[in-house]
Amino acid sequence: MSVKSIGFVGTGAITEAMVRGLLTEPAYASEVHVSPRSAHIAATLAEEFASVRIAGDNQSVVDRSDMVFLAIRPQIAEEVVRALSFRTGQVVVSLVAATERQALLDWIGTDVHLVQAIPLPFVAQRQGVTAILPPDAAVAALFDTLGTAVQCQTKKEYDLLAAASAVMSTYFGIMQTVAVWLEKSGLERPKANAYIAPLFASLAQKANSPGTEPFSALSREFATKGGLNEQVLSHVDKKGGLAALTAALDGVLARIEGRSS
Repeated sequence: MSVKSIGFVGTGAITEAMVRGLLTEPAYASEVHVSPRSAHIAATLAEEFASVRIAGDNQSVVDRSDMVFLAIRPQIAEEVVRALSFRTGQVVVSLVAATERQALLDWIGTDVHLVQAIPLPFVAQRQGVTAILPPDAAVAALFDTLGTAVQCQTKKEYDLLAAASAVMSTYFGIMQTVAVWLEKSGLERPKANAYIAPLFASLAQKANSPGTEPFSALSREFATKGGLNEQVLSHVDKKGGLAALTAALDGVLARIEGRSS
């Protein structure tokens, strides 16, 4: 399945990642319209892909696109969206973080088909997992092309996945901590990095394999009784590391839902 014309209001990092993923052969769209803001990214995409068109302004993006993505910062979203005129029934996909659906509809002011989504940078390599709300076959098909779409039935499900995505920096922070420890303990940093990155990648690949056991079972599998892995997990747990992660997720969810943590 493909879409004839896709547009992006906002040309930042996520737009760039999505365009690269969408136009990887076989291309998902015949035309991609991008707004002129972030001129360097827009120009780079237009130079690299013949089907990318740099629009004169945001309204041109909306006018020329069957499916429009709002890829703008929440701080300026209301100002940008209120200035645009959408077609009745037009498919609009909001990538605006932590913004209520009803607020978006009020700003749009037209009876559009609105879907919210949380794409991650890995869509550039068609390896991203993207939560969408509400379920939508066409939008899910697009994000399945970019990796995997998870269609949420409720706002609660969507907010929970948004909170879970906040662990990405922590993931790399753990890798950094281990690499620094190795370096301080006498291993050259390039060797530390060359070991840690594939190790974590292999663990993620194991967890994502078809028919894989639950995470808890994998944790037990990799923690031999009385072994080194069990020792580290037990120490982290006893020192409050796992509880701290749970508390951090609770705080992120509270922020997403607009309540105090």
